[in-house]
Amino acid sequence: MEDSTHAASRRRFLQHLAASPLAAGGFGLALGPAWAQTAGGAALITEAGQALNVFQLQAVAAKTMRPAHYGYLQTGVLDDRTVEANRHGFDRWGIRARRLIDVSKVDLSLKLFGQTWASPIMLAPVSAQRAFHQDGERPVARAAKARDALMTVSTLASVSLETVISDRERPVWFQLYPTNDLAMTKRLVQRADKAGVGAVVLTVDLPAGGMRRETQQLLARQDGLERCGGCHNREEGFRDMVRRKGMFTPWDLGEATALNNATLTWDVIARIREWTGKRVLVKGIMTAEDAELAVKAGVDGMIVSNHGGRAEESLVGTLDILPEVVQAVGGKVPVLIDGGFRRGTDAFKALALGASAVCIGRPYIWGASAFGQAGVEAAMRLMDQELVTSMQQAGVTSLAQISPRNVMRLG
Repeated sequence: MEDSTHAASRRRFLQHLAASPLAAGGFGLALGPAWAQTAGGAALITEAGQALNVFQLQAVAAKTMRPAHYGYLQTGVLDDRTVEANRHGFDRWGIRARRLIDVSKVDLSLKLFGQTWASPIMLAPVSAQRAFHQDGERPVARAAKARDALMTVSTLASVSLETVISDRERPVWFQLYPTNDLAMTKRLVQRADKAGVGAVVLTVDLPAGGMRRETQQLLARQDGLERCGGCHNREEGFRDMVRRKGMFTPWDLGEATALNNATLTWDVIARIREWTGKRVLVKGIMTAEDAELAVKAGVDGMIVSNHGGRAEESLVGTLDILPEVVQAVGGKVPVLIDGGFRRGTDAFKALALGASAVCIGRPYIWGASAFGQAGVEAAMRLMDQELVTSMQQAGVTSLAQISPRNVMRLG
């Protein structure tokens, strides 16, 4: 039995996330204002274009996903408090409004590593997207093409990296889970290099697979574990997981028995550079010390990330740590960030605190599950629109003009 502190924490989290009953089980999770929830019989939107915000996409996604899949997407680890911490970080910063400045034309374009993108809001890697849409990553790639958005594809993508790049019609980034076999790591990197990715993004925040995702497991039990047996073979574990993923089939998995590698040190950056001529970034930086070590190791960039609250129960939100990472890096390489971004106002605050770009995950998956490509486009469009109006209120018309002077610490 959970002790009273843990039980109370989980109750608060579930109350904070509670939304409509899922069609399959009568329980759901959602972050967002109460009016965006569907409890009490409020009508769901029926088209992506009707969405006023990403929370309305989430409400539909809560109906379209199986509880186990929704739990996989939504929840964090242990008491889920780091998921909360990511969101609470935005409440500690306000936007300083300016007046009588010509903001009739706002330019969202982002220049990064010699490439120009339509917006600084990019698509973070999310594994196994066939759990959320029957076509996996393909509608997301097509939406990224339509919105000219930078997209990062997971090692555990449901469809092949080559297929995603074909649909996107522009290089994507490849997020690398290294596995515990460096020979397999090399094969993954070289395949991504050959496919024509723009960068390799090494995930470093799950050295031993991460902490226990308790709420996810509770939802899976509610879904009925017997229903999961058609897709998952627990006895085969790692091999069962990767045999259905596009980056591994039809390979012999060799010595690989785990997705992550607890023995890695910063020397792995040099090894990856031997295997690819593409940019190399690290994803999962949460301290100034590691930011400095990453720069010393020769990375081209980094992503401040706690895996959306799914890697650690640190209670430290990514926006909370962003200023110290930016200061430690000192402009030597771009610093990106993910973790809890739901509004354009959230993105504006991160950009003001020194982020070069913002990565979103759950919002575009809500859109994909709810309405396919149109839903993904809606999620990006809504957040871009909110970022534009935030910039107008702050009196800036380009990303280069956004600075720490545009925000203030509250309290």
